[in-house]
Amino acid sequence: MTDGRVSTQDLLSSITAPDVSGQPLAARMRPKTLEEISGQDHLLGHDRPLRLLIEQSQLHSLILWGPPGTGKTTLARLIASQCQAHFIALSAVLSGVKDIRAAIEEARYHAQRGQRTLLFVDEVHRFNKSQQDAFLPHVEDGTVIFIGATTENPSFELNAALLSRARVYVLKALDIVALGEVLVRGLHMLAARLPESEERVVLETIAKASDGDARLALNLLEIAWTHRSTDHLAPEDLAAILGDHARRFDKRGDVFFDQISALHKAVRGSSPDAALYWLARMIDGGCDPLYIARRMIRMATEDIGNADPRALQLTLNAWDVQRRLGPPEGELALAQAVVYLAVAAKSNAVYAAWHAARALVAAGGSEAVPMHLRNAATSLMKSMGYGESYRYAHDFDEGFVPGERYFPETVGEQVFYEPTERGLEGKIREKLVYLRKLSADSDFQRYENDAEPGDPGGDNPKAP
Repeated sequence: MTDGRVSTQDLLSSITAPDVSGQPLAARMRPKTLEEISGQDHLLGHDRPLRLLIEQSQLHSLILWGPPGTGKTTLARLIASQCQAHFIALSAVLSGVKDIRAAIEEARYHAQRGQRTLLFVDEVHRFNKSQQDAFLPHVEDGTVIFIGATTENPSFELNAALLSRARVYVLKALDIVALGEVLVRGLHMLAARLPESEERVVLETIAKASDGDARLALNLLEIAWTHRSTDHLAPEDLAAILGDHARRFDKRGDVFFDQISALHKAVRGSSPDAALYWLARMIDGGCDPLYIARRMIRMATEDIGNADPRALQLTLNAWDVQRRLGPPEGELALAQAVVYLAVAAKSNAVYAAWHAARALVAAGGSEAVPMHLRNAATSLMKSMGYGESYRYAHDFDEGFVPGERYFPETVGEQVFYEPTERGLEGKIREKLVYLRKLSADSDFQRYENDAEPGDPGGDNPKAP
């Protein structure tokens, strides 16, 4: 390990002879110290933020977000142990408001004796809004330190109020190296020895098949060990467990991301044949077709955009067919869409414009909406000048108001979107050039200081 973490050899020295308690290997291998947690150096490495908070016992409520088998439950338990806090665990799958109330009463009991309580809720996204709200006052008054674990995006699955009271820490799926360390320790526990050369190949195969999930990796190892044909693990011991799927496709490793990258670049490069090849490779390897469809939406918006808006609709239709019917109809619809994306006119003008707009907003302040653009929904607002002197576009020729301003005065006029001359965007470009010329030729000035430098009034706001 790096960042001051202990080595695999050091960890092996603490592992005892095979256990006869009947517990699964994954349970017996649960880390007992922070140093034993694999694959989360970005959080727990030397001088990393979460590790420093734990070592200094500066606990705060937090959300642990990550794929299965990355150590969320283990980390919560170790935090409680390291900080000498009372630990209460709830599962959102099995618990309700009654269990939450009981946990709060238990926390109050320990608070009266001067001990903090860490309340851990696994699969917290399974709680509904009212159940999540039940934690808020007790987190707010310090009765509990709340730790929620979730495999789902907290932004979508957790209440904003709960999120505002907890910091989100993202746990990563374990890479092949980290899984290899876990599996070496697991084999050492099963066999009281380090793996031999052939067994290292077996462990690497298991690591690749485990999709970043340490618990799954240890379960596969234990099954393979139980059903081995000799005293050592051999590749044939995995045949009945994995079949040939694991060797054909690496769902989250480098091969997976290389293939989706190749598909995207083939579409961007207008090569329908290569796009079909990479689509077939991913489908054949077992990739979720709905994931591919989602990535194709990205291609339609990032690389085609308004050059051919039909690309986005066709891709959405293919996604819907795959979701409703599945294979083979869904796969054929995806193939139709990926060919269309590849041959469509290309433009990243909207993509570039969106990023430019985001950058300007991030760099600026919260500029007030100009008075003429505000909605005068009440008589008071109207008396305050809301909507005053707004010019209604449909009252003008071509539905366009020459010289009107829609940005805040302090921001000034900006140009983010520069259409290409390809596909439909060529027509859009022609229209924008025409409309911008109408504005440039207009005598109307919305703001006093609107004139260009050198024009009458440009240097003197009060000039006629």
